[in-house]
Amino acid sequence: MWMVYGYPEAVEVLTQPKLFSNDGWRLVNVEVEEWVKEGDFAQMDPPEHRKLRGLVDYAFTPKLVANLQPRVNEIVHELIDGLVGRDRFDVVADFANPLPVAVISDMLGVPKTDRELFAGWMHGLLDDAGELDSPEEIRQQEASMDDQFGLLREMRDYWAEQAAERRKQPREDLLSHLVHAEFEGEQLSDGAVFNIANRMLINGHHTTELLIGNTVLCLTEFPDQAERVREDRSLLPTLIEESLRFLSPLAGVMRVSTADVEVAGQLIPKDQMVMAWCGAANRDEREFADPDTFDAGRSPNAHLGFGRGVHFCMGRRLARLEARSAVDILLDRLPKLRTDPADPPKFGHVVDATGVARLPVLNG
Repeated sequence: MWMVYGYPEAVEVLTQPKLFSNDGWRLVNVEVEEWVKEGDFAQMDPPEHRKLRGLVDYAFTPKLVANLQPRVNEIVHELIDGLVGRDRFDVVADFANPLPVAVISDMLGVPKTDRELFAGWMHGLLDDAGELDSPEEIRQQEASMDDQFGLLREMRDYWAEQAAERRKQPREDLLSHLVHAEFEGEQLSDGAVFNIANRMLINGHHTTELLIGNTVLCLTEFPDQAERVREDRSLLPTLIEESLRFLSPLAGVMRVSTADVEVAGQLIPKDQMVMAWCGAANRDEREFADPDTFDAGRSPNAHLGFGRGVHFCMGRRLARLEARSAVDILLDRLPKLRTDPADPPKFGHVVDATGVARLPVLNG
């Protein structure tokens, strides 16, 4: 695997799909059933990617996302209602995790009672996605592959049942839109609906959870910046962008070279894994002044926290809206939050993501 750390080099990898493909399946020596890959636009290149991605982008237009603001605010207040009066709590488990789960569940039109099911799926998929530090750990992860596919089958069956209901009785939700949409003159198969819904669930949940947790951590660690934002809420948008740069939830993005290609003077042969490290690129002093300084008002800020190019994060507008709402209301209702010296934050161990897995805080 080739590692790319610089900002202009990472942009080069992310914005040239003809040279750096998103289809990594061809290099994976694992037999998988077709439904695992069917309709997964995150593993596709143009023009096929553009067609399927268009079905999903429908849900994230600026107008549709803006219309979600009242509901997002409502969910944020409901969660904080359960935290007011508590001396301590975990920002991730009690706030940053359930917020995006509730929002994306509402969008897809699934019952509130299934939110815990979603959370369990997420933990099952991510718990084994840690750093591969030794041959023993690699063997352990390979041994867990059957468990991972078993979990995916469970998720597939769930979405197939939901899709069947929408075919009989369409609703005003995103899942109904997917079920009745046409792709190249045909309706999407259950496998395609599964992969698209799953991609939305995972991306709409995990990235936003990390963004909110990371932003709260930055505010507690840089109290001068927290006070700056508290006094001037017009800084909320730039605060969120700086959080995306400083602690990038999307730490790395994998691509596959489609030809012999030179990056930063280094020849990368065809059919090689290439990892563009967005988190490292976001600290490149060639692009960012004082890159290790957290500046809530940083502008310009052309970070790679949501990637770049045709695979630019589909849920970026919604993630920004949720994070701004969460921080804005937290600053008003829980103004004395601070990290617990006796119980420090713990970061997750997913290899291509950066974010707090636990963020214990004192309240008051």
